[in-house]
Amino acid sequence: MMAAALRAAGGRAAAALLRRRGPGGPPAGLGAGPRRYRYKEKWAATAPRIPPTRLALHHFDVNYSLQLKDLWPSVRASLLCEQKYGALLNNFSAVDHVTQELELLNATDFVSQAPKKALRWQRGAAAEEAGRGESRSQEGSGEGRTAMQAETMTRAETSPPLRPSISSNIKCYTFPRGDVTRFRPARPDALGLLDYYLMDAASLLPVLALNVQPDDFVLDLCAAPGGKTLALLQTGICGYLAANDVSISRTKRLYQILHSYVPKVIRETVSVTSYDGRDWGQLQGSTFHKVLVDVPCTTDRHSVMEEENNIFHRRRTKERQMLPMLQLQLLMAGILATKPGGEVVYSTCSLSPLQNEYVIERAVEIAETEFNISIHVEDLSHFRTLFQDTFSFFVDCRLGELVLPHLTANFGPMYFCKLRRM
Repeated sequence: MMAAALRAAGGRAAAALLRRRGPGGPPAGLGAGPRRYRYKEKWAATAPRIPPTRLALHHFDVNYSLQLKDLWPSVRASLLCEQKYGALLNNFSAVDHVTQELELLNATDFVSQAPKKALRWQRGAAAEEAGRGESRSQEGSGEGRTAMQAETMTRAETSPPLRPSISSNIKCYTFPRGDVTRFRPARPDALGLLDYYLMDAASLLPVLALNVQPDDFVLDLCAAPGGKTLALLQTGICGYLAANDVSISRTKRLYQILHSYVPKVIRETVSVTSYDGRDWGQLQGSTFHKVLVDVPCTTDRHSVMEEENNIFHRRRTKERQMLPMLQLQLLMAGILATKPGGEVVYSTCSLSPLQNEYVIERAVEIAETEFNISIHVEDLSHFRTLFQDTFSFFVDCRLGELVLPHLTANFGPMYFCKLRRM
């Protein structure tokens, strides 16, 4: 009887609960039960997204602080500040009035100042060496002293800063250190050609290092968007110029630059292509006297300032990790495209040794072991002497030269290294 009573009481309680919850509702006093979802949310899709600029800055903080040490805080601040520009004069336009205008604003052509500094450097070095030679040979004959002084002068005259290529037809105006004046936008002349091209002035250093001579066959392997190609045309002495870039969209930008700055008769002499630069050594091997290899890189300044097209975006992680391999392949293609005795200039706009010195070292090794090509890494230290008033150089760069961004001279970063195929 007791069991029957309990069953009856339980039935009455259940009926009461059903009456209180109403149709379709949860039992009274129990609240809503857990709902089941068809798809389980993934952490990667719901976690806060870190902007690629922050990822880039964190990556640089970890790596560049070890490389640059006490210099990194200053370089970091400079990367996050407004970049400084130079005005590359367009020799195909009427630029006399532009020169006067820029000089009135206290801008100077840093390229034309180089031979003057070279001459002063030569005289100072010659005088110093002559003084040392004279003191060492005071007890020798007069004829001996004369011979030693003549030898000293010869060494000074043939030192790297005196190469006439530095005084090229390239003219680029910059404002002095600490002067953050902005250049006005470029203007067209009567023929519709723009009077100057605004660019990072440090980007001209690889072109100057290339040392183009009259009638040289020149290849710009990764040419777009076109600033360095335009600078090569400003020399006016290329026997043949090939400008290549694998990206068709970027090649269109190169065409636009040429159309805006170069007369049609000159423009039509430039061979513009969109091949994969890694294949160039097979397409035109041992053809060019000079090859410029301005490779894709982490573009450090862009990476900490711009979200769009940022290589530190998570979707581009694999691409970023493969950059040193791509850079090595492009440099090897440039070496193979160069004639014996020709020269290659490799450049990036990154501070990373993995993209700079290590790529150079590996390319030299591969050229020797796999292609039996001997490569000599040229000494570019005289660039520091010639352009130290305009740029800040990293003195501990093992191979080539590296321009560091600085708050008073906010150009770069720009790495460049010159190789000679023996």
